[in-house]
Amino acid sequence: MGPTLERLRRRPPTVAALYAGNARAVIERGFRVIRNANWAVIATGFFEPVFYLLAMGVGMGALVGGVPGPDGRPISYAMYIAPALLATSAMNGAIYDGVHNVFFKLKYGRLYEGMLATALGPMDVALGEIFMALFRGFLYAVGFLAVLGVMGLVTSWWALAMLPVALLIALGFASLGMAATSYMKGFQQLDLVPFVLLPMFLFSATLYPITVYPGWVQALIMALPLWHGVELMRQLSVGYFDGRTAVHILYFVAMSVIGVTVVTLRLRKLFLR
Repeated sequence: MGPTLERLRRRPPTVAALYAGNARAVIERGFRVIRNANWAVIATGFFEPVFYLLAMGVGMGALVGGVPGPDGRPISYAMYIAPALLATSAMNGAIYDGVHNVFFKLKYGRLYEGMLATALGPMDVALGEIFMALFRGFLYAVGFLAVLGVMGLVTSWWALAMLPVALLIALGFASLGMAATSYMKGFQQLDLVPFVLLPMFLFSATLYPITVYPGWVQALIMALPLWHGVELMRQLSVGYFDGRTAVHILYFVAMSVIGVTVVTLRLRKLFLR
């Protein structure tokens, strides 16, 4: 307690009320819970994009043939959808951890209320929980990238950069998911998660280019976070970059900052009145 109190004294009162610099305590607790968790349940989110890859990329890919890649050169249909499914895998791991687990802790376990009764601040809790959701998204991304390697769908060393980018995508979705969860009143609202995620997955150029849509529909799709993740992953998969690459990265940076800020302020409002 001594070092923690000393750190708090050095911070401005406004900052000290939000952040005690001890998010590590929340993370350590999260890993202890994971150690005793049912890993079969955790792994289920990994298999969905793998099944899509086998069914669509391999099965339908034999009928589709080659499609234009990010640099305009033709690639196989499996190579076209594989980066998109990797982005989806990172999103699924982060969003489900950042929504379902957080909702239970927030509304039923009353865990955050107990944490904030200690020296921890709202930002400590937010950063700790977002890190755990990030970890789950990272596990899914590593596993899926390994599958791509085994299937021979990794053709550039730039593909290794897909892992940190998967972390960035997971961070954006985890922070935004936790922010949305802080506004949920009942478990019925959890049904909104697949209601939002499924259309976003289907329309974010994961399985086919958005050029098949009218211009105004394309503009709507380009506002979706998963589209930016998909396009960024596709560029990395072949080592091709242009001016839009920075836009995709900045989108998720902004998304993460907004999410963490909203979560911090919401936890403060809910439990530190």
